[in-house]
Amino acid sequence: MLKQFLNLKLSQKLSPQQIQLMKLIQLPTQAFEQRLLEEMNENPALEAGKEDEYEADEFANEDYDDYDDAEGDRIEADDINIDEYLSDDDTPDYKTQVNNYSEDEERETPFASPISFHQDLINQLNTFILNDEEREIAEFLVGSIDDMGYIRRSVPDIVDDMAFTQGIYTDEKMVEKMLQVIHELEPSGVGARDLQECLLLQLKHKTPTEYVDLAIDIIENQFDAFTKKHYDKLLQKYGVSNEQLKKAIHEIERLNPKPGGSYTGNNKVTENVVPDFAIRIVDGELELTLNGRNAPSLHVSKDYQEMMQTYKDSRDKSSAQKDAVQFIKQKLDSAKWFIDAIRQRQETLFVTMNAIMHYQEEYFLDGDETKLKPMILKDIADMVGLDISTISRVANSKYVETPYGTKLIKEFFSEAMKNDQGEDVSTLEIKKILQNTIEEEDKKKPLPDDQLAEILKEKGYPIARRTIAKYREQLDIPVARMRKKI
Repeated sequence: MLKQFLNLKLSQKLSPQQIQLMKLIQLPTQAFEQRLLEEMNENPALEAGKEDEYEADEFANEDYDDYDDAEGDRIEADDINIDEYLSDDDTPDYKTQVNNYSEDEERETPFASPISFHQDLINQLNTFILNDEEREIAEFLVGSIDDMGYIRRSVPDIVDDMAFTQGIYTDEKMVEKMLQVIHELEPSGVGARDLQECLLLQLKHKTPTEYVDLAIDIIENQFDAFTKKHYDKLLQKYGVSNEQLKKAIHEIERLNPKPGGSYTGNNKVTENVVPDFAIRIVDGELELTLNGRNAPSLHVSKDYQEMMQTYKDSRDKSSAQKDAVQFIKQKLDSAKWFIDAIRQRQETLFVTMNAIMHYQEEYFLDGDETKLKPMILKDIADMVGLDISTISRVANSKYVETPYGTKLIKEFFSEAMKNDQGEDVSTLEIKKILQNTIEEEDKKKPLPDDQLAEILKEKGYPIARRTIAKYREQLDIPVARMRKKI
């Protein structure tokens, strides 16, 4: 039995040009410059520099559609959510790397050694005199070190794993011996099995002093009391003064609990951040500028346009000539599109940041973070008439230089909460007040979360204790017990 169905489906598809435009908008200044260089290398019809008047007048309205039906429409990206078109693979490395610099950012991008963390450890092993068996075990141990610098496996497990996966048959005594070698490598503390051992290794590498010796004894024999900050118990145990204990603890606090994480060559590229915008205060008014490196002077090659004109004027068009025309036309169209896309990128960046600047005008005028207003992506999208996903791509990857430092734009966005007057206040404002309250507390008796909630309530911000805990964790502030000082 046959049945007929009428199925209507309305869908909106983005053209490859629209997707490329979104990718261009997402790029910050340095990545954009690299993309520009790639395009110019790939397309000889695209040239840098200003076009002289003769070229601009003669070719501004040239139409090359005699040989093709391709459309050269302006790219429209409004009201289109393009998240589904851009995969995670398109996330550039710069989004995971931050290294702010001061003003005058016109400098070469620094780069890190391509030698990995583990390769550096292997290179250090080469300075030790080891036989073949010892070297195999030591290299296996290096391979077992995680990115934080720890070996988080038991010695029996390591012995078994070497036998099953590498055919290396040894015993726990030999592995322990090679661990001692690993513990001599830099950075100090690498290869530790836990935090206690990591701190001990670093302390034993320091020049012995009265306070270093006391710190070693504390970590070795009173580690639990130290981590729980039971200072009274430590004072009683060692019979030392407050000042002596404070100096010993200071020696411990200077240590690195993640020796591998501080290694700058662990396959991470060091990249400096170039501000995409700059905000200045001129005669009491805010002034916004877009980094000039985002607005290059480009034009379509005159030589390519003349070649196209020559082919158009030719009466006898052979197959080879038609192929040449198609190639030239494609390059010219691509160059014209890229120039237009860059112009649209400039406009999108500027209008978005301009809207953010005016929305947060009070903050940008004096730098007081408590004056940051609640602001979500939709607020700015409605102001400038762009899609929320477009605003997100500008905010998540761009930096603005302000009189108060270089800031990631997305940091200006926050949700709203009500104060005791029923007014909307930014969660950023509340976090700042919470941070200030904790900084001003008596470190001998740090404030627990319930007391912090009471203090903020008195200041006009009725917030639950669990919300205080959430904000404290977002600010990377430890619980009261861990903030305690002698």
